[in-house]
Amino acid sequence: MKKQMYEAIKAHAKPFDTVDDLNPLIEEIGDATIVLLGESSHGTSEYYSIRAELSKKLIEEKGFDFIAVEGDWPACSEVNSYIKSYMEKESAFQVLEGYKRWPTWMWANEEIADLVEWLKDYNQKNKSNIGFYGIDVYSLYESIDEIIHYLRETEPKGADLELAKKAFTCFEPYNRQEQQYAIASAFYSGDCVDHVAKLLASIRTNEKQYHSKNEQDLNLRMNALAAFDAENYYRTMVRSDAESWNVRDRHMVKALNEIRNYYGKDSKVIVWEHNTHVGDASATDMKEEGMINVGQLVREENNPEDVYVIGFGTNQGTVVAADEWGVNLERMVVPKAQSGSWENLMHQAGAYNQYISFKNNREMFQHRIGHRAIGVVYNPAYESYGNYVPSIMGNRYDAFIYVDKTTALHPITTAEVLL
Repeated sequence: MKKQMYEAIKAHAKPFDTVDDLNPLIEEIGDATIVLLGESSHGTSEYYSIRAELSKKLIEEKGFDFIAVEGDWPACSEVNSYIKSYMEKESAFQVLEGYKRWPTWMWANEEIADLVEWLKDYNQKNKSNIGFYGIDVYSLYESIDEIIHYLRETEPKGADLELAKKAFTCFEPYNRQEQQYAIASAFYSGDCVDHVAKLLASIRTNEKQYHSKNEQDLNLRMNALAAFDAENYYRTMVRSDAESWNVRDRHMVKALNEIRNYYGKDSKVIVWEHNTHVGDASATDMKEEGMINVGQLVREENNPEDVYVIGFGTNQGTVVAADEWGVNLERMVVPKAQSGSWENLMHQAGAYNQYISFKNNREMFQHRIGHRAIGVVYNPAYESYGNYVPSIMGNRYDAFIYVDKTTALHPITTAEVLL
């Protein structure tokens, strides 16, 4: 089986030296309206820089309207405001300091700063409205803060402000610690679901009365949606890892669709997320555990020709990660890929950067094979015990970009790095 896979890679993979060499993938994307760009870690420079260059091509050549990322709505909203000149900041670096939630390096890094400045410049030169949005689910307290702040300025005596205050009061005893709320709601009486549900429903009902200037109406609605789904996520997390994962990815798809509707029915979006989110879960062992993800849901909701998914991977290199949740990040060595894994076979097929399209040869990549996934928490010494996701590569992606040796991401706050 692995010999057949190796031979298929040798036959269909093509080398690349620059992003321009990836133009055949841009052509193959065609008229797709949703392009999902993955990564096999949250701390690899090449994944960010290649995705940035591909995104620029999609914006310039294909008319894509916005980038949606695996980040919180409030922090990403600041980036969106900067690139659209809704706010005055000195630089992208200053804006990216707004990412306070660990792991900050995912978006507060030099690679993203370069892209943000390019987006701002592009919008100004072309009088465009290219956006940058976070579609993740974690911003429970931050989103409620944003709602209250906005409503105090625009509707100081309104019913929605009172609902927002009641929601804040419900969560206040947990001292802005989502874990404390999750445990209390799971094992003790009472939760705050009714408060965030009423708040979301009321804001949706009254949405026409809110200002559309600088996307204030979108920010209000999206923060209400984030608060509602975040409550569900944290409450579910204590009971079931699989179901909380599903809550999170369903939220990201709902958020994606909300933004697309705001831009218009013909809008085109680029999604940046980890391979585990964009690579179709139904083509992995996640399916047996009852788990879904963004890539699977987007494919199910749209016509096949409207969706294009690209995965990323490497054989070895360095990466930014942490050995425990919430601790300082490190630059770690990524060991050579496990023998017999997808990345190992690509390395054997050619120790250089390559890409491969599955659009016309999926039948040749139907064997399940281990596919490397590195999270924000990573221990290279134990990589073989959970960092390889059994995957049918020809079904999981439409194309795959392989960088033989990668380097660590460049966080903008270098003091956080343990050298």
